[in-house]
Amino acid sequence: MSSEEFGAALAMIDEYAQIESELASPEIHSDPVKSRQLGRRYAQLGPIVAGYRAWRIALDDLRAAEELAVEDESFKLEIPQLATVCTAAASHLQHLMLPRDPDDDRDVIMEIKAGEGGDESAIFAGDLLRMYLRYAELRGWKTEVLGATESDLGGYKDISVAVKSRGIPQAGQAPWARLKYEGGVHRVQRVPETESQGRIHTSAAGVLVLPEAEEIDVSLDMNDLRIDVFRSSGPGGQSVNTTDSAVRLTHIPTGIVVSCQNEKSQLQNKESALRIMRARLLAAANEAANAAASAERRSQVRTVDRSERIRTYNYPENRISDHRVNFKAYNLSAVLNGELDAVIQSLVDADTSNKLAAVNEN
Repeated sequence: MSSEEFGAALAMIDEYAQIESELASPEIHSDPVKSRQLGRRYAQLGPIVAGYRAWRIALDDLRAAEELAVEDESFKLEIPQLATVCTAAASHLQHLMLPRDPDDDRDVIMEIKAGEGGDESAIFAGDLLRMYLRYAELRGWKTEVLGATESDLGGYKDISVAVKSRGIPQAGQAPWARLKYEGGVHRVQRVPETESQGRIHTSAAGVLVLPEAEEIDVSLDMNDLRIDVFRSSGPGGQSVNTTDSAVRLTHIPTGIVVSCQNEKSQLQNKESALRIMRARLLAAANEAANAAASAERRSQVRTVDRSERIRTYNYPENRISDHRVNFKAYNLSAVLNGELDAVIQSLVDADTSNKLAAVNEN
């Protein structure tokens, strides 16, 4: 461990102790926002503190064995194993201290949009939605549909879903930390139900993942919004509501437009649209402030073109392929049932390797 890393670890341990003291104070819990922020930071630092302590124990054991070996050669036999343990502990601590995404503890808003492929693409968008809802269920997360436009033959032209953790998640286990890699164009290869000749078709759907913003994160001036209301519509464009309950928000400075019509209440649709608007404005602010974040966001979907795919779901071969890390598995049916962890972990591991390589280069 370098002197810089050692100093950074000590600073984090001091911060951890300070937060622990603050959280023990009854006064802090009278401020839910502050309490939640401290709780999240405490959860972030916990694994690093534990990793540091494990490394110190391993290092102390190694040094003790080396000192004792001067007088008793039998201790020399323990040194190689203790050195291996110490090296592994140091490597684990270095991984824990890698630069982290500041949004990793956030909840997310996912937007899934049908692309090329007509009705088949909309049906596939519905399949992706069920996959993510099932994945969230398996991880104990809560989900909430914020807005949706259904397709004539089933599925969705577009749908927005909020995914929230329950309580304070462990470091790296919050919705954004896991789902941020899902942003991009997803391609499906299969025989559509409407295909009479049994030919395999290729279509695509786009997924955009945004960290959900809290009100304190984004300064949203209501005077900057144009608010339009209209009748909700369903498949084929028919009206599904007799009142003007659907809401369209336009953020005039940026031109960002958000529409929600899922709820029967205009107020509920407005609140859902505001949540999506804050998330989009937060993502835009992050892109403007951080070039690395901008590059990451650009990797997500812009146009739902089949050529810009990040992942392919091949039904005839029961195969799923992620083209960014050359991940391939033949358990597509299980993945579509929410068993996404292996796919996502391959992306997490690749991201970690890239960060570690960048640190070592410096």
